Amino acid sequence: MLMPSILALPVLPATAFSHPQGHNREAIETVLQAVVGQIVEYLTQAGAYEPLPLTQQAVFKPIPEQPTDMAVLLDHLQAIMAQSMNPAHPGYMGHMDPLPTTASLVGDWVAAALNNNMLSVEMSPALSRLEPLLMAEIAQLFGLGDQAGGLLTSGGTLANLQALTVARNQRLGCLQGGLVPIAAKPVIFASEMAHTSIQKAAMVLGLGLDGVVLVPTTPNAHMDVGALEELIKKALALGQQPFAVVATAGTTVTGNIDPLPAIAAVAKTYNLWFHVDAAYGGAIAFSPSHRHRLAGIEQADSITFNPQKWLYVTKTCASVLFRNMGLLESHFRVLAPYMNTEADWTNLGEISIQGTRHTDVLKLWLTLQHLGKTGCAALIDAGYALTAHFVDQVRQRSYLELASPPDMNLACFRGCPPSLPPSQWDAWNAQLQQVLLSQQQTFLSLPRFRQQRWLKAVLLNPYTTHDQITRLFEAIDRYAVESG
Repeated sequence: MLMPSILALPVLPATAFSHPQGHNREAIETVLQAVVGQIVEYLTQAGAYEPLPLTQQAVFKPIPEQPTDMAVLLDHLQAIMAQSMNPAHPGYMGHMDPLPTTASLVGDWVAAALNNNMLSVEMSPALSRLEPLLMAEIAQLFGLGDQAGGLLTSGGTLANLQALTVARNQRLGCLQGGLVPIAAKPVIFASEMAHTSIQKAAMVLGLGLDGVVLVPTTPNAHMDVGALEELIKKALALGQQPFAVVATAGTTVTGNIDPLPAIAAVAKTYNLWFHVDAAYGGAIAFSPSHRHRLAGIEQADSITFNPQKWLYVTKTCASVLFRNMGLLESHFRVLAPYMNTEADWTNLGEISIQGTRHTDVLKLWLTLQHLGKTGCAALIDAGYALTAHFVDQVRQRSYLELASPPDMNLACFRGCPPSLPPSQWDAWNAQLQQVLLSQQQTFLSLPRFRQQRWLKAVLLNPYTTHDQITRLFEAIDRYAVESG
């Protein structure tokens, strides 16, 4: 039933907006408390829902002619939640999607209520000051120096694009004239295991997909540094113009970290911009026990790091960090004449690909304040411990193999049952994925790696236990016997 409106537009529901003098406070409070109840019920019962439920039908209603009662909309929300991916389930292991920190939920909700625009200081006076300070502190964790800083972006794809745009403009001097005056074809080098966003960036930057030279990897899925140098020499011999190399700290399929010091040395030799896509693996910098795995990242010119992954911040929360933030001023910034300027603070939308920017810094800052460095480190260390147990279980079984020894909390493996010809192994693994989902409430993804299907587990959920992993492999053993 529609409530009487307290607005000058009586057709609108009474809860369409919160009245700035609180005239409809009770009605707004009722709605928000109902939503809180739904959220708390969902999160605290996540283990009872499927990790990846079947979507029986799209929850869609056409736009109505008249306003809809909020109670009806909450019912629709309930249906959507029941059919959504459930990363809070301890059996959700298929992708780099964490359950959210409580602090980031709070931050997202408050950010929505404030509805500030991170384009400029004028439009987000407190938060546009908070973001550069926090990004500078995070840049220090990576050892980028006292001129370093960064920006938050809506996803790692935009972070990689931002970094490579600055790299192109700075190395090729094309901020004003673009690529037209450049006779030699510009090229970027990246591992064949690099994220597809690198190729998307090349496409957007006018280089085309062929503007990324894919470097072969070693049997352990690391970039082959010798092959990298040979490909650079080949590009130069062809009259091309190499300007950047991208290393990956946390490959999406196998969880490996490229040899960063060696790649940095090659980049220096050939005067290439050195970018590290540490969208996932960057969180390791918070762990004193494991940050040595990122050795060499301190030499990067830019880094992509996504707290929305291994730091458990709600999506989206990604970032791009620069060794020299001044390069955004000199090789990227476009002033917005409709915005006021501050003497000591930059309008972040002027140095970002995005103009209107969501207030992602609030949920990130709250999460880091709530967990602290020791809490973040404990989560990273727990992930490594769980992964070691998972990998040990794989290695104990002769009919299973690892794609590569993982460098992070990710294990990519597959079954190679001797009773079946290799041509049937893909189907065997695909069926195993479905059996584990339906019978064990465990979701593993099924990526393609080196022309074959593999199973991937990301050991990200702090409520996933060693015993649970042991039981998972007992179920895999049963499947192997029954399918043999």
